[in-house]
Amino acid sequence: MSLSHTAAEYMLSDALLPDPGGSRAKGLRLELPSDRLLKFVTVGLPLFLVSLAFAREFSAGSQISCFSPTNFTGKQSAYVDTACWDSLVHHGLDTEGHAVTKSLWALKVFPYSLLVVAVLMYMPYLLWRYAAAPALHSDLLFIIDELDKSYNRSVRLVQHMRKVQQASAEPERFWEEYERARRERYFEFPLLERYLTCKQHAHSLAFIYILRNLLLLLFLAATCLYLVFLHLNIFFQDEFSCSIKTGLLQAEPHIPPLIPCKLVFFSVFQLISLSVGGVYVLLIPVVVYNALQLCQWDKGLLAVYEMLPAFDLLSRKMLTCPVNDLNVILLFLRANISELTSFGRLNAVSALREATANKEDIDTVVDFMTLLAGLETTKPKH
Repeated sequence: MSLSHTAAEYMLSDALLPDPGGSRAKGLRLELPSDRLLKFVTVGLPLFLVSLAFAREFSAGSQISCFSPTNFTGKQSAYVDTACWDSLVHHGLDTEGHAVTKSLWALKVFPYSLLVVAVLMYMPYLLWRYAAAPALHSDLLFIIDELDKSYNRSVRLVQHMRKVQQASAEPERFWEEYERARRERYFEFPLLERYLTCKQHAHSLAFIYILRNLLLLLFLAATCLYLVFLHLNIFFQDEFSCSIKTGLLQAEPHIPPLIPCKLVFFSVFQLISLSVGGVYVLLIPVVVYNALQLCQWDKGLLAVYEMLPAFDLLSRKMLTCPVNDLNVILLFLRANISELTSFGRLNAVSALREATANKEDIDTVVDFMTLLAGLETTKPKH
């Protein structure tokens, strides 16, 4: 008998979670994996392509090539290239033969507009970082710590119950006291449960998370529309007619009225715009999915912790509309599951419970550990 008692005591002692060696504050992830991927792609892609465009510009030199008259000197040809690049105005004729002009200035600022796009894409993440991340960080630290402490309290409760059962002369009396204690919720640790309940009635984190995704969706759609506008109006015209007869050169008879020019970088800009637009269109469903995550509860994590005594946020039907701060916290708890040591152990106990023949005899981790500790081979059903 003493050997079995000693084995049970060692088993329960090993079930306790050790104190975390370091601070959890540095290891917490305040971005979901999908959000981190979106940030990397939406911000990094335009910056990467703009750097390639600038490298191409620096290596290739002039971004325009004009066909100057043969009697022009080298300096005059260089002046034509510079003047036409500065103006970027196409002079042509409409269907009725009237002179029309079309500005191609958007091509010149296209690389800088992608820099603006990258800055805009980073704005939603700055909003989340400074408006929501500090509060979320505090919530996660408290909840993770309390969940692990609740698990340890349950194990210590089993240890105490085992000692009481060993000292009890009437086993049936012990089980009657145990059942009464469960009915009157003597095993309840209400701080965490009430805190989570309060988070159900708060909506600041959910509002900021939805706002962040809406802003990101708006910027993605605006960027795609901007690129479509460029393609429909400018990106099909790599050649244009330039006029340099302005200012002091207006009265010069040997200067032709129009000089044909070709944009050297045109194909590069087309490839960049198609790459950015195609990737952003593919990312729009990902942003919509991230926002729609708040429309349903992640009940898997809380269901595992219902094995703890009196932790019944689900069984008491306290989960109502999922668009609240508690659902946001559950999403980030799932992302920080490696910091939640008790989840792995309770999940293993839950799997063992599913494989048990008499599932109705095991309702909480207290029941399960009580059976493992050898208090009784069978116990009354609830």
